[in-house]
Amino acid sequence: MQVLELVIFAALAAVVLFQLYTVLGRRVGRQPEDNAEAERPRAAEPDARRLEDAAQDGVALTGLAAIRARDPGFDVERFLEGARTAYEMVVTAFARGDRETLKDLTRPQVYTAFEGAITEREGEGRTEKVEFLHPPRADFEGAELAGEMARLKVRFLAEFRSRTKGPEGEAVDDKRTAEVWTFERPVASRNPNWALARVDAAEA
Repeated sequence: MQVLELVIFAALAAVVLFQLYTVLGRRVGRQPEDNAEAERPRAAEPDARRLEDAAQDGVALTGLAAIRARDPGFDVERFLEGARTAYEMVVTAFARGDRETLKDLTRPQVYTAFEGAITEREGEGRTEKVEFLHPPRADFEGAELAGEMARLKVRFLAEFRSRTKGPEGEAVDDKRTAEVWTFERPVASRNPNWALARVDAAEA
């Protein structure tokens, strides 16, 4: 009887170990593929100390690496979260003609374009409201450091409902947009906020 119990316990242990292996698999311990993965460059999160050493050695850094060398605390995911929020704020502020919000979030040349469109709309006696049907999608497109100015591009895909009122009545339009927005910020500035510097159309 004791031998039978040992056999049963051994079988149960084997089943448990097999289940653990299927769940955890090769992620338990360090594996050869981990080494290969670690060797691949990760543009989004370069090592701050390595970048600083490279900059001191006179190595010309570009893109995210150059920005991280000047601002080691920069985090792409956190930036994208903020950019998505800024996108929604700018779109809704433009629709309702909120000039103050637009001025706080954009560079002068972008604000001038928005303000001109708002003034034209007001002159025609039109109003607009927008409602996002889904959270907009934000994808990192690229980065550059031009002198002291860091610039990052984000591609936005969004679906929203636009309600416009004018002399002829009210219209409701569901829209799908794809745009690349360029945000910029002086790397030496104590102000952590990025400003919208350019808007370009993109393919959906």
